[in-house]
Amino acid sequence: MTEHRPQRIVIIGFGPVAASLVEGLLPAAAAGQCAITIISAEEHLAYNRVLLAELAVGAAELEHLGMVDPQRLADAGVEVRLGVRATGIDRSRRRVHLQDAGHISYDRLVFATGARAVVPTLNGLNFDPHAETSLPAGVFALRTVDDAHQLRESLGPGRRIAVLGGGVLGIEAALAIATTGAQPVLVHHGPAPLGRVVDADGGALLARNLRDAGVEVISGVKATGIQKDEQEFAGLMTSTHGLVQADALLISTGVRARTELATGCGLTVGRGIKTDEFLCADTEQRIFAVGDCAEVAGQPPVGLLAPGWAQAAWLSQYFSQQVGSGAAEPLPAPDFSASDVLMLKGQGIELTAAGDISAGYWDEPDLQATVYADPARGRYLKIVTRKDAVTGFLAMGLPQTSAELVLAYERGTALPEDRSALLRLDDPATEQVSAIPSDEDQLCRCSGATYGQVAHAVNAGCTTVTQVGDSCRAGTGCGGCKAKIEELLAKAPAVA
Repeated sequence: MTEHRPQRIVIIGFGPVAASLVEGLLPAAAAGQCAITIISAEEHLAYNRVLLAELAVGAAELEHLGMVDPQRLADAGVEVRLGVRATGIDRSRRRVHLQDAGHISYDRLVFATGARAVVPTLNGLNFDPHAETSLPAGVFALRTVDDAHQLRESLGPGRRIAVLGGGVLGIEAALAIATTGAQPVLVHHGPAPLGRVVDADGGALLARNLRDAGVEVISGVKATGIQKDEQEFAGLMTSTHGLVQADALLISTGVRARTELATGCGLTVGRGIKTDEFLCADTEQRIFAVGDCAEVAGQPPVGLLAPGWAQAAWLSQYFSQQVGSGAAEPLPAPDFSASDVLMLKGQGIELTAAGDISAGYWDEPDLQATVYADPARGRYLKIVTRKDAVTGFLAMGLPQTSAELVLAYERGTALPEDRSALLRLDDPATEQVSAIPSDEDQLCRCSGATYGQVAHAVNAGCTTVTQVGDSCRAGTGCGGCKAKIEELLAKAPAVA
């Protein structure tokens, strides 16, 4: 009787989503049911890209960003090929061709190639949407460890660092740069940073808060090119504000899925590699895509960790079931939807937003817009409700009110008739009586971990944020939920 050989699973890319997929497959690999090979063009094992700004400014070290245990990978027989680029896929022979002219055979192939930074069409930059663009000295994105190291070398007291892009990543990078003594200059196209999220008054307050945190903000800019001084970056040329002088330029104008390998082997590509709802990209059920490179069931990539990790968790279960022995219950249809709640924290700035806040006071009879502003204290709140259910909100400088609104928004529950009652949650002189999160409510927005999962980890004996993260991934993304995890740990009964 011939023994079945282990299924060969090849994963292209080794970012956070691929790391999660491999983690879920380790038991099957250790049992000899599958043989995993990872191909990564980067020289580093999987790390947390969300924390690259902290790495760049010296607030975190590379070892703190790591997302895999190399010894566990080795013990399970996982082969990791770092610094190796896949150059093509031969689907008929089921081979991945490599830059060294070698190849790897597969039974299942997973694209986890992620996304690359969008390089805008500026004079002086070589733009190619489907390749790694070579940027001139002093110009960089912030997608890799090498990018972070370049940014660190450009920092110094008084050095001006232009940040092109007014989204969350650009703002967070600018705030991080401000802590080093360098002078960040946030340059963006719209009337205010986070222009798609804030209204006019909220945007004005955000811009002021950024300036108070040490970030120069230049709004309404149309960039046209870069100026070089002896081959190094010297300034950003604009048609609206002349030359914005700076010593370096950090580009933060969005990302684009890496799909060229998929295109080259005949897979269907749109905003990402197109898959069905089960992450399958071909008709033979052999090729899959996850994370920032995947367009799942018509939904383009959203650039968040939570849906990518959910995809990885489901696919690892699916593969483990396929390679395992014995009958198993079919997996339920996956749900990879992600919350649209946006959170920005840093340097005294606290902003939470979700949904649509564009409605005015008199737009529709069923819509109610409520606004509170206290600019002197950096506070602003706009809530839009339909029949008392929250359809959108923007809250700045009101952390307890924000937490209450997030729960109401995601649960679809009604707000109190007197909206001003919410503001009392952030009044230190008032006893706080806020909604109690249920076990199903999300605590960690990066991993999707719920309050119940964190509570289970704590009850199982976890005593630190790191241990909770190892148990359920909570706190392993941006770190914004660590204070909540610490609060749950503090409330846990002491172990005798």
